[in-house]
Amino acid sequence: MVSQEQRRRQLAREKFLRQQQRRTQARRKARVRNSVIASVLGIVVIGSVVLYTTDVLKGGDDKKTDTAADVTPSASPTSKAPDPCAKPAAGSAKKLSWKKEPAMTIDTSAKYTMKLATTCGDIDIALKTAAAPHTVNSFNFLAGQGFFDHTKCHRLTTDGIFVLQCGDPQGTGMGGPGYTLPDENLKDKSLKGNTYPAGTVAMANTGQKHTGGSQFFLVYKNSPLPPSYTPFGTVSPAGMKVLQKIAAAGAQPADPTSGNTAPNATVVINKATVTKS
Repeated sequence: MVSQEQRRRQLAREKFLRQQQRRTQARRKARVRNSVIASVLGIVVIGSVVLYTTDVLKGGDDKKTDTAADVTPSASPTSKAPDPCAKPAAGSAKKLSWKKEPAMTIDTSAKYTMKLATTCGDIDIALKTAAAPHTVNSFNFLAGQGFFDHTKCHRLTTDGIFVLQCGDPQGTGMGGPGYTLPDENLKDKSLKGNTYPAGTVAMANTGQKHTGGSQFFLVYKNSPLPPSYTPFGTVSPAGMKVLQKIAAAGAQPADPTSGNTAPNATVVINKATVTKS
C-alpha cells in the first residue's frame, strides 16, 4: 500500500513536470514569435533548440493489492477531439489479486503473441519470451484469468514522451495484480541512446527496481526514457495504426487527484489473449 509520503512525492513530481512542460511550451511560443519578427525585419536567424522534459512518476495500488505497479510519464493535455473508438463490450473488470508471482508455465523457447482486442481496434504484440520470461509468463497467466478484460487504458502522454498506458483494472494508475516482477531485458539492443522506439511494449513500475506488476505502456512515437522499464514486446504494423489513431484524438487535462492524462478516445481492452505459436 502506498504511504502518504510516497503519494506526496508523486504529486510533487507531477507538479514539477507540468511546470517544466509549461516552460517548454512558453519557450516554443517565444521562438515562433521571434521568427516572425525576424522575417519582418529581414533578419535571418539560424539556430535550433531542442528541449525534452521527461520524468518517472511513482504510483501504487490500493488496499486490495500488495504492491505498486505504475510508471507513468505525464503529458500536457491536448484539445478535445472526436472519439474514434467504439463502445466497450458489455462487462466489467474483475477484481483479482495474488500474493506471489505465478509459477513458470510457458515454454521459454517458443514464440508467444498477445492480442489486445480493444474498442479502437486489435493490437497484436510479439512477445519477447526468451528475453523477458517472467514478464511474458505473468501476462500469459493474467490474460488467462481475464485480468485485463474490460479494463481502460488510463493514460496517454502527448508531449516529451509518447505512450499509451494500460493494465490497471481500477483505471486509476494505482492498481496491480498483488505481486511484483523482476526487471528484465534492460539491455535490449533496441534501447539505444536512452530511447524507447515506437512499437515498444514495456512494463510500468514505481520508479524502483523490480516493481513491475500488470501495468504496461505502448510507445507510439520514439520516446526518451532511461532503460529502466522491461521491454517485453513489439507492436505489429496494424497495431501501430490503432495506436496512432488513439494518439491523434489527444488527451484530457490532468486529473487533479491522480495526475493521469486520460486519452480522449475510449480505449478499453475488451479481451486480452496470449497465444503460443
